[in-house]
Amino acid sequence: MKPLVILALSLILTACSSTASYDTNTPEGAFQLGEKFQKSSRFEEALAQFNRVKNKFPYSKLATEAKIKIADIHYEREEYPEAQAAYQIFKELHPNHPKADYATYQLAMSYFKQLPASIDRDLSLAERTIVYFDEVLTTYPNSEYAEKAKKGKRDTLEMLADKEFYIANFYYIRDHYEAALGRFEVLLKKYPGLGHDREALYKATDSAYQIKEFPKAKKFYEYLVQNYGDSDEAQKAKRDFDGKL
Repeated sequence: MKPLVILALSLILTACSSTASYDTNTPEGAFQLGEKFQKSSRFEEALAQFNRVKNKFPYSKLATEAKIKIADIHYEREEYPEAQAAYQIFKELHPNHPKADYATYQLAMSYFKQLPASIDRDLSLAERTIVYFDEVLTTYPNSEYAEKAKKGKRDTLEMLADKEFYIANFYYIRDHYEAALGRFEVLLKKYPGLGHDREALYKATDSAYQIKEFPKAKKFYEYLVQNYGDSDEAQKAKRDFDGKL
């Protein structure tokens, strides 16, 4: 017999013997085999075992654990819409489970992972992302996932702030000052402290000035000078608007 054939048969026999020790007619055996497959990145086989536990032994405590495992496998495989649905179902069916904080955090991350890398694309899922990061922070403030949720929320808000600035600046550089002003106002109100305040304040001042909304221009100018007086934007605003507002 050729060496390669012998090796293949040996691997098959080893695999069979390694799984034969698990009694998949019990929830414990099927669950343990699922974990074994998961650790080996044999995800389809792992899903089959966890689904077996969930469907054949619905009243076992391991059936609940299997639901989390199924969601985790989808997440690990970067199947984020499927992971999102699985974590959502788990939360709805088991709101008081000890892993509810984990499921909520992973649900937020499943949404977060679906956000596009480029800010000029659709960020509509960002709002749902923030909802679940907030749920971790408010419902489970002492959770081990709270700090991660705080960072995830800030990362999401920064993406939204970047997009709002991108749109506002798009109008501003094309001299569409009224539209630009509206966007800069939204940015400053909804996303303060996320890296755009100084430039947004200067451009909001200029936009308001250009369309002769002088009270608004003065308000933004004064806020910029009072709070960021040493910044390049404040110095530029003083040169451009001092004595005019």
